[in-house]
Amino acid sequence: MSDFYDPTPQERTHLRRCVDLAREALDDGDEPFGSVLVDADGKVRFEDRNRVRHGDQTRHPEFEIARWSATALTAEERAGSTVYTSGEHCPMCSAAHAWMGLGRIVYAASSEQLQSWLAECGAPPAPVAALSITTIAPRQAVSGPVAEFADELRALHLRRFTT
Repeated sequence: MSDFYDPTPQERTHLRRCVDLAREALDDGDEPFGSVLVDADGKVRFEDRNRVRHGDQTRHPEFEIARWSATALTAEERAGSTVYTSGEHCPMCSAAHAWMGLGRIVYAASSEQLQSWLAECGAPPAPVAALSITTIAPRQAVSGPVAEFADELRALHLRRFTT
């Protein structure tokens, strides 16, 4: 696994919100993921959580951010933004992020961590490969994972398959 990233206090606040959104998603019967889009001035512009439980498997919060940004932000605003997320983007979300020209990504847990946690509880394999963001979007600025959220996120993902 890659080295852990040491976020600033402001980044920790945004990541905390992502983890809270992930918990909200799980409490609502969904997969535990949450994301926040922050503009260059530090203002939260959009946030969401996973909403795939009703059958639309594209309703990831990172994908919703990309969709929203297409009409709500200029290209310059998108480039200057940061997406904070509880888990590293999947390939679909990484591609959407890159195609929309969104700025930096800061994630709390890596795809590698998530795969380990899912294997630990015997979860079925995902339908797509767990690739790093930079494999999909090689010029993307990325920071993560963040050690302080690992135990909490692990517990959320294990709870999804054990309760």
